[in-house]
Order: sequence, then C-alpha cells, then structure tokens
Amino acid sequence: MTNLTAGTERPLASTAHPLREHALRVPLTNEVHARPSEAMRAPVRATVLAMLSGEAAGERERKHLETLCDWAGVPRPASGATHYSGNFGSFRLKWERHTEFSTWTVYREGAFGEPFADPALNALPRDWLAGLAGELLVGVHVAVLDADMAEPTGAQLAGVFGSDAYVGSRVAGRAATAWTDFRIHGDGFSRVLIANHSMSAWQTGRIVLRLLEIEVYRMMALLALPVARGVLPRIGAIERELAELTARTTDLSGLEDERGVLDKLTRLSAQTEQIAAETAYRFGAARAYYELVERRIGELREMRMEGLQTVGEFMDRRLTPAIRTCEAVQGRLDTLSQRLARASHLLRTRVEIAVEGQNAELLRSMDRRADLQLRLQETVEGLSVVAISYYLIGIVGYAAKSLKGFGWKVDPDIIVGLMIPVVLFLVWTGVRRIRRVLAHHP
Repeated sequence: MTNLTAGTERPLASTAHPLREHALRVPLTNEVHARPSEAMRAPVRATVLAMLSGEAAGERERKHLETLCDWAGVPRPASGATHYSGNFGSFRLKWERHTEFSTWTVYREGAFGEPFADPALNALPRDWLAGLAGELLVGVHVAVLDADMAEPTGAQLAGVFGSDAYVGSRVAGRAATAWTDFRIHGDGFSRVLIANHSMSAWQTGRIVLRLLEIEVYRMMALLALPVARGVLPRIGAIERELAELTARTTDLSGLEDERGVLDKLTRLSAQTEQIAAETAYRFGAARAYYELVERRIGELREMRMEGLQTVGEFMDRRLTPAIRTCEAVQGRLDTLSQRLARASHLLRTRVEIAVEGQNAELLRSMDRRADLQLRLQETVEGLSVVAISYYLIGIVGYAAKSLKGFGWKVDPDIIVGLMIPVVLFLVWTGVRRIRRVLAHHP
C-alpha cells in the first residue's frame, strides 16, 4: 500500500509530477510579475519617454537597447523580450513595449538641488537618445523630495511650475503629496513634484509609476480627439445628403428614379463604412486608455488639499469631455450607419414592390395574349376544317363524276350534297383529336 505521508516534508517545487503541462503555463504565470514597479528611495529623480513607434518597432527597439547595454557592460534583454529593467550604475533604465508605443523610464537616486535643473534623462548618452525609434509623445520629469525636506510653499511651487496653475493632492493615505500642471515647459518636458512624507521605497516606486502612467495614458487617449474632429465634416456631409435623399423618396415617380436614389444610398453607406474602419481602432484604444487613467487615479487614493484641484478633478474637467466627444462621434457614426441601412431597406422594398407590379402587369399582358392566341387558334382551326372539307368534297365530286363516266347511274351533285355534312363531321372530329393528342404530349 502506498504511504501517503511519505515525502511530505520535501518542498513542493522539487517534487516531480507526471502531469503533462500546458505549453503556456509558465509564461502566463510569469506574465503578472513581468512589469513590477521599481523600488525608489527618496530623494530620486525619474524621466519617462513615451515614443509612438507603431506596432512593428519592437525588435528595432530591443536592438537599440542592446547597444546601450553593451556600452555600459550590463546584461542584454532576452531575445524577443517586450520589457527590460537594468541597473546601469549611476542610473536604472526600464523599457516597456506596448501595442503601439514604448516607454523608456530612467531613475537616478541621490540628493539634488533644484528639482528639475538636472533631470534623470541627462544620465543617458545624447547620441543614443537620438536613435530611439518613433516620435516623442510624452516626456515627463519627476522629482521625489526626501522626507526630511520641508514641503514646498505655494511660491516655491509657482516657481517650479512657472505659475500657480497646478494641481495637487495628498496621495497614498497622506504618505506623500504630489503636484503637477500637465504642461510642457521650456525644456520640452512636463513636471511632477512629489513630497515624500512616510513612503517606503516600494510605495515610492508605485506612486511614481501611477503618476507617469496617468500622463502617458492620458496622451494616448487624446490621440482620438483629432481623429474625431477630422471626420466630423465628412459625417455631416453624409447626413445632409441622406436627409435630402430621404426627402426626395416620397416624390419619386418611376423605377429609374428609385434605382438612382438607391445607388446614391449605397455610395453613402460605403463612405460611412470607410470612416468607421478608419476610426474604429483609435476610438477603441481611447476608451481603453481612458479606463486605465481612471483606474490609476483611483489607485492614488487622493485626498483634497485646500485651494487645489486634485488630479481626478482635473481629468474630469479636461480629459473626460474629450473622450465624450470621441464617444459622441462614434455614436453619431453608428446612428448614421443604421439610418442608411433603414433608408436603403425601405427603398429596396419600394423598388421590389414596383418590380413585382411590373411583373404582375406583364403576366396579365401575357394572359391576354395567350387568350387572343387561343381564340385565333380556334378561328384558324375552324377555317382549317372548312378548307380541308372543301378539298375533300371536291375529291368526292371528282370520284362521283368518274363513276358516272364508267356507266354508273349516279348523280354527282346529289352525292356531293350528301357527303358535305359527313366530310365536315369527320374533318372536325379529326382536328379535335389531333389537338387533344398534342395537348397531352407536348
């Protein structure tokens, strides 16, 4: 009997099992641990770059990262990797590949003077930066103050951000305070200032990551706004033409007019579907990015500071209307597509009814022609009976005269007179029999 208690003291990881594993079990298990936040000990500076490089730039970016790793003498990213985090001595670099963009985040720990005078980005070689794939969409400098430093005053914050038009809130259960203005400053970057009150290194890393992701996903979501504004004139033109065609539908006088309007409706439907195909990905991505922004804001656990907007309030007033505009445009596009489908269906129904009416009239005309043909055929049959009988009676008359010539005492006129009804009956009966045979055997 098997001892069920034997070997229970060995660690589970070292126990071999005979079960057949799914090929994706390990990769999927590790996926949730693939992109952890970085541990940061204040004071620390960070810079994030979001490069819009398209969906096919992953391999190019990884090879570009390998050149930096070789320059610094650190391990390269794994083949086919979509994320990487490495210690380069004086700084740490984190690369994450997303669907259509990549983020490059550099961290530098240690004391600093002015928060944004010497940003973390300066640790990277300029020629290497110039070779990054794609176009810069988001660039943010972050500075996290040490817990021993006094919280900056309003005047100091106005000096950092260039004005008092900044937002701020207590975050992480009052463990820190964060300020930002969501503007691009003279150095080409946005700024986020964080005062650390009692955060651990991992807390600091999570808060920095959430604030950076809010800015990155905000910008990615806003990419849909120019698209929405760009297609509005095209949608409006289709709506106006649809209204005109719908108004003309009741005044159409013939099948040709109806087919002409149907052709125009088909063209408008094709244009609408083209717009939908052009915008579907961008609008869908905007919704996904907006949901991520809302989720990251919720994870901040903001608490209001007197006289300042929170990050959540700022997004509600500035980002949400833009997303609602995109949703309204998409809804308007969907409604337009449905209206075109209904109009086309109604007009097709009208054309089908008209065609069915024409077909019915054609069938009635064919019936009339068949009736006339039948009457004509009957008339021809009557004439045929008379004609055939005439010739047969003539033959009978010739035969009677021949008999008289042979000496028979017959009167040809009497014989012809007597044979007339007999011949007529036989010919009429024969013609009807032939017609019945033909009718049953076409």
